[in-house]
Amino acid sequence: MTNQIKIAVIGVGRWGVHLLRNFLADPQVNVVAVVDPHPERLAAVKQQFNLDTNVILTTEWQDIKKVPGLTGVAIATPATTHYALIKDALQQGYHVLAEKPLTLDPAECRELCQLSEQHHLILMVDHTYLFHPAVERGKTVVQAGKLGDLRYGYATRTHLGPVRQDVDALWDLAIHDIAIFNAWLGQIPVKVQATGTVWLQGAGEHTSTSFGSLRLRSGQDAQDRSLSNQGSREAEGKKDTNSPLPQGLADLVWVTLTYPDGFQAYIHLCWLNPDKQRRLGIVGSLGSLIFDEMSRSSPLTLLHGEFEQQGNQFIPVNQRQVVLELEPGEPLGRVCSGFVISILNNTPSEISSGWVGTQLVEILAALTISLEQGGKPVFLNNCSQL
Repeated sequence: MTNQIKIAVIGVGRWGVHLLRNFLADPQVNVVAVVDPHPERLAAVKQQFNLDTNVILTTEWQDIKKVPGLTGVAIATPATTHYALIKDALQQGYHVLAEKPLTLDPAECRELCQLSEQHHLILMVDHTYLFHPAVERGKTVVQAGKLGDLRYGYATRTHLGPVRQDVDALWDLAIHDIAIFNAWLGQIPVKVQATGTVWLQGAGEHTSTSFGSLRLRSGQDAQDRSLSNQGSREAEGKKDTNSPLPQGLADLVWVTLTYPDGFQAYIHLCWLNPDKQRRLGIVGSLGSLIFDEMSRSSPLTLLHGEFEQQGNQFIPVNQRQVVLELEPGEPLGRVCSGFVISILNNTPSEISSGWVGTQLVEILAALTISLEQGGKPVFLNNCSQL
């Protein structure tokens, strides 16, 4: 096919290999380079996908700058590498699709969004769940008022590994459920709280990593320098006396999100729980909407049910279950095709632009402050663009 978009995939680890697979399958894309610091990974993908000899396989990021006509890059590297890689890519004139989170610092996120706009380039974040057919259908159900008055939300995201060494369970896992709640509610939290426990990687047991020739700072140094917890301090009116989270990477985290209308969502995150769960729900006065990713037969279910008061008793009535039909399609495939469409139309993604990614990083940064202060509430100033 002529006039294909030339794309390079940066990082072909556990997730990057799936990005590569999807771009190779897209007739509008010509994958011209794959970059990874591990030669064995490059050899593996070359064999797995029977890559053409013209595809550049390199351990050095700088080598792709020699590729004529390179249009965009897909970055699936450790979160601590994102800022430097994305900034360099934008400055070279490449459109960027970045694995979540955009960076570990809201100020850096805003800088990258502004840089992409200045250069008229697409900056998109791979928040895969926002492209999931169940999440898209769920949004229409919630916003159509089919649950009645919304009461609260809950989510559980647990599994046994992988255990990250660059970010904690909060940064690795929470972003998915926060993104879904935000999308379904059409709101951004105004107050957040988090508590956690460290078992596996205490102080000094995790280190910074490197990618190619770029030296990276640790996740602990990448805290948001622009977010202030002044609001929470004023609300408390005194110095926090709670015991802070021990220095290290939290393996278990409990999150509370409070939205402008008072709605609250509660999230349980853990990466050392053999009971793998991917379940999120919103409860309303007329029923509940459940997204259970582990259920292949019925991932999205609408549970009708309400109470009828009889004297001083509350009797459940109108109970029934409806399994909602979903459009077919791999969520990550939709992400990749959405990136291509955004490039072709020169229009930012309506679902997962850099600014959407920035909002989520702001929330995670505020949650980190709360986590380090033993669950103290932190208020957000939602000043990011949509």
